[in-house]
Amino acid sequence: MSTTTRQHCPECDGRLRNARAETVCSECGLVVSEGELDRGPEWRSFANDETNPERCGAPLTRSRHDRGLSTEIGRSTRLKGRKRRQVARMRKQHNRARISSKRERNQVYGFTEIRRLTGQLELPETVRDRACVLFESAQEADLLQGRCIEGFAAAAVYAVCRTASVSRTLDEIVAVASADDAELKVAYGALNRELELPTGPIDPTEYLARFASKLDVPIDVERAARQLATDAHESGLATGRNPSGVAAACLYTAAREASYDLTQAAAADVAGVSAVTIRNTFQDLRS
Repeated sequence: MSTTTRQHCPECDGRLRNARAETVCSECGLVVSEGELDRGPEWRSFANDETNPERCGAPLTRSRHDRGLSTEIGRSTRLKGRKRRQVARMRKQHNRARISSKRERNQVYGFTEIRRLTGQLELPETVRDRACVLFESAQEADLLQGRCIEGFAAAAVYAVCRTASVSRTLDEIVAVASADDAELKVAYGALNRELELPTGPIDPTEYLARFASKLDVPIDVERAARQLATDAHESGLATGRNPSGVAAACLYTAAREASYDLTQAAAADVAGVSAVTIRNTFQDLRS
């Protein structure tokens, strides 16, 4: 789908936009198409294009301490006896030589934790790479000394989600992280204070599409909730409040106005807040 500006959403007739490898409706959040094909060459030739195609290997990545340039000694079932033991010793020594210092060992551990977190949270590769860069910056600023590596890995993912306007709450990251809530907050405070992260308040509309999908509300309810969230953000009603709670309250308010059966407990559960938060925000939205 090359020209999404001339096309409309099949569900709500909204405008479509390209979001990296996906075509998404800007009104209801429906993913119309995904999995963009890379039609570039699979290999690169150094000599003769027809007779000597040599593969160039995996692309460089910031999610590994060596940028993905290291080699691997594979395992083969054809080797037997003394040759097989020799290759096993070479593999062990090679793995030891890849990490030359404690600093690199901590970086490998932190990057591995970031890759695990972004995989479980289903975050894009750009968030993963930026989180690894932020973790490396924290290490260069000596922020990890005496602190939890897992906490900094989780804090880097959360900080990138905040700066990139990706709707992931603190509780969602703590639920899959190896660090607890206190360790993540300490690490995030150090990152935000020492590195001066460009974090700001999250727009409640960032949460609406995901919450609406989990609650299975109709498109017209989600559209009305999006308008409510926009009005709350512009009027300052969302200032000082949990943005995920504001988004859930907007969905609940829109569902009430549309006579759709949605309870405060269900809206609070999907946002990770209490039913009192939904009720108070609902009353402010109505007034």
